[in-house]
Amino acid sequence: MGDRGEPAPPASRAEAAAPVRLSAALRHLGLAMTLTTLAACNIAQGTADIIARDQARGVVNDVVAERFPGIDATPVTDCVIDNASAQEILIVAGAAVTGVTEQTSRTVSGILQRPDTVLCISRNALVSLEAFA
Repeated sequence: MGDRGEPAPPASRAEAAAPVRLSAALRHLGLAMTLTTLAACNIAQGTADIIARDQARGVVNDVVAERFPGIDATPVTDCVIDNASAQEILIVAGAAVTGVTEQTSRTVSGILQRPDTVLCISRNALVSLEAFA
């Protein structure tokens, strides 16, 4: 300590720079921890999205097969799932647990009527027909 109760000046430049290096290291550590946490959240969210989409796919496949008997529902189902919003996926996926409701059917029907869904289905139908050629 100095004469007035103050800390003694650092003996070298290295000692003077040590708090700055430690502070920078702590900021980098904090940033790394934040990025790791965000990555973990993204992985969990991605997994939840995959599960919901798989559940919704089963429901949509059943709805399409019931509404359009005799056609291969799989390509139609793929188009519906690809053109559904996240909220619609959750509504339809919920029907895997509660059963298909009028809301489920309306949701699937609404997605089926969208221009992008219709275009997707027509493209998939052409690919399916090419397999028979």
